[in-house]
Amino acid sequence: MRDKTQANSAGPGDGLVRTGAIVFFVGAVATLVTVAPLFLGTEPFPSIAYAVCMLMGVGFLIAVAGVLRGIAVQRRQAKSAAT
Repeated sequence: MRDKTQANSAGPGDGLVRTGAIVFFVGAVATLVTVAPLFLGTEPFPSIAYAVCMLMGVGFLIAVAGVLRGIAVQRRQAKSAAT
């Protein structure tokens, strides 16, 4: 089976997964930065900083959409190869 797969080919959902990982990472960093003043005893950030933390969930959803897209394409390819 290994001879039928391409070594460094990008699948149909790989771009979405990469984008989702980047957005998730930005949201995770924003979460750490936003929570830090609570432990350091400094003035908390404005509300918009907490809204940026929502990027973590958005990134996760983008990545899941990429995985589901890849699964759907592979299922279609397998179904067309079987017939």
